Amino acid sequence: MNSNDLIILGEKIALGESRVINWSIAKLYTSTKIDIPIIIERAKEPGPTLLMTAGIHGDEINGVEIVRQTIARKINRPKKGTIICIPILNIFGFLNADRVFPDGRDLNRVFPGTKTGSLASRVAYHFTQEILPHANYCLDFHTGGASRFNAPQIRVNPNDEPLMHLAKVFKAPFIVMSNNIDKSFRSTCAKMGIPVLLFEGGKSLDSNKYIVKHGVDGTMNILNELGMLGDNFSRHASPTKTIIIDKSKWIRAQRSGLLHVKIECNKHVQKDEFLATITDPFGQMRFKVKAPNEGYIINVNHAPIVHQGDAIFHISTNDSVADASEDELH
Repeated sequence: MNSNDLIILGEKIALGESRVINWSIAKLYTSTKIDIPIIIERAKEPGPTLLMTAGIHGDEINGVEIVRQTIARKINRPKKGTIICIPILNIFGFLNADRVFPDGRDLNRVFPGTKTGSLASRVAYHFTQEILPHANYCLDFHTGGASRFNAPQIRVNPNDEPLMHLAKVFKAPFIVMSNNIDKSFRSTCAKMGIPVLLFEGGKSLDSNKYIVKHGVDGTMNILNELGMLGDNFSRHASPTKTIIIDKSKWIRAQRSGLLHVKIECNKHVQKDEFLATITDPFGQMRFKVKAPNEGYIINVNHAPIVHQGDAIFHISTNDSVADASEDELH
């Protein structure tokens, strides 16, 4: 066996080969097998291995579309190294248009999983044992949950300078400082020493061309940085500066009722700027929601009805523009 051969799920893939491996994880009640397609492209020249994942939550369509476009446009054919694409990791949730597994578990809260645990935990375990160790870098694509629309952003653990460099290379409009969550995919990558960029953009059960473009362009920027981008593609620098958000907070509904949002996500607002109104269905109450501070709105709740205490906007409280000298692509 050649030392450059990739052995994944019992399959051998040599340099220069392309392969689709169907990872069989479980069966439906009908005994129908459920497979997760894994698309692998290897260049003839050795190099790093980049793993791209989406659909950890089955209702997050934007991430699936980002990885799909990467494959369809042949961006995943590297100049050197290997690119492994998994457009839908939670195939059960995708089939049900649901965030979680049939057992009710959130796949992104059970990593690294257990061999004999719940269905979600078993998938996390085999993924962590058999696929993740091959990766030198990971790109993981998500959206906001439920009706909450996220501005396109990369989430980075604070004080991780190598990862911050890659986040700046990606060139999303925002970089959000965010601690790793216990038992998440990102936390498991960190413990294994694998740099992972978590991209957030848009909302569940929605496909947004603007969000998808940021994801695809950012992927090409990372591939360019790693020397893996094909010669027929070019880097995609953002026309605007990347904003680094060190701290942020949620603006919560002070009343229950109908929510009427008056601003767009991504917007920079001033203190006391008018953001939304909350009304009752009977024309008796109209409450104005105002910005508590100057900052960037990086998440907007698109739900038409809210309860008192619901999160309706996510606003930065401490932000800065990425340093231009560090922000350049290499």
